[in-house]
Amino acid sequence: MSELEFRVAIRDALAEELERDPAVVFFGEDVAAPGGVFKATPDLLERFGPERVFDTPISELALSGAAYGAAVTGLRPVIEVMFGDFMALAMDSLVNQAAKFWYVSNEQGSVPLVVRSAVGGGGRFGAIHSQTHGTWFQGIPGLKIAFPSSPAEAKGLLKASIRDDNPVIFLEHKRLYSVKGPEPDQEVIELGRAHIARAGDDLTIVSVGKGVPDALAAADTLASDGLSAEVVDLRTLRPLDLETVLDSVSRTNRLLAVEEGPRTGGWATGLLGLVAEEGLHDLDDVWIVATDETPIPYSPTLEDAFIPDADAIVASVRTRLGVAPA
Repeated sequence: MSELEFRVAIRDALAEELERDPAVVFFGEDVAAPGGVFKATPDLLERFGPERVFDTPISELALSGAAYGAAVTGLRPVIEVMFGDFMALAMDSLVNQAAKFWYVSNEQGSVPLVVRSAVGGGGRFGAIHSQTHGTWFQGIPGLKIAFPSSPAEAKGLLKASIRDDNPVIFLEHKRLYSVKGPEPDQEVIELGRAHIARAGDDLTIVSVGKGVPDALAAADTLASDGLSAEVVDLRTLRPLDLETVLDSVSRTNRLLAVEEGPRTGGWATGLLGLVAEEGLHDLDDVWIVATDETPIPYSPTLEDAFIPDADAIVASVRTRLGVAPA
């Protein structure tokens, strides 16, 4: 079976949607002629021309404003904010304009735009280029937030995001760009529907983005301890597929949420609250593995210790459940 690289999945999804729909345009910082700082968008300029694929000044505010204006006047823009940390500069156009236009227009106008960003730590980029900003937007009605965990998920979720009539924040973990995996078995992956990445009976581990392959690796190790872990890939933080998580917990009775980010204000804390509210009768135990409440360190040694990985998940489960290594 042929394998697909994550960055190629992003490029292919963009190319196929640009080919399919003449209303799709793509622009951002160094995305056209240079092919993207993470080399996820090469050859698109040459294939589709400078009117549909073009570079812009380094101004996230200008990018988001242009995308909003394009979306409400008939186009379907996809923009790239190079590092997700700088989405703060695009907040007004996205939070106060794009997310609310359908509502304030009495459901007469939609805003079909997608904002792609590289996120996450582990790449030695330091505190200002390593954050995951999905939770900054999670409390905003009208926005959707997608966070793929594999090349197949990246392609299917990005195509769905581009076709969606709502503004979508699309998160791409930097440490997944070079990961290879199977080709997708479906063209489009529905936003808001989680995926059981691994079946299990003793514990539900929920994550998103790079946390999913980490959880799968942890589940392999835990299997040698005699623990059967089910791994749920949320795929999207908004809409949040609570039903799939509750169904899993009803069978395993334990829930661990793994988030690369602080516990305070994080998606994991919100998820556990929802599960406790709706499924308390099924819960024997519930906890979170997250980062410390500090900015992300630059030092390689400190950064590795700071970010949850497969080993951290295994250690947490063994400690929580009182299981000795096999």
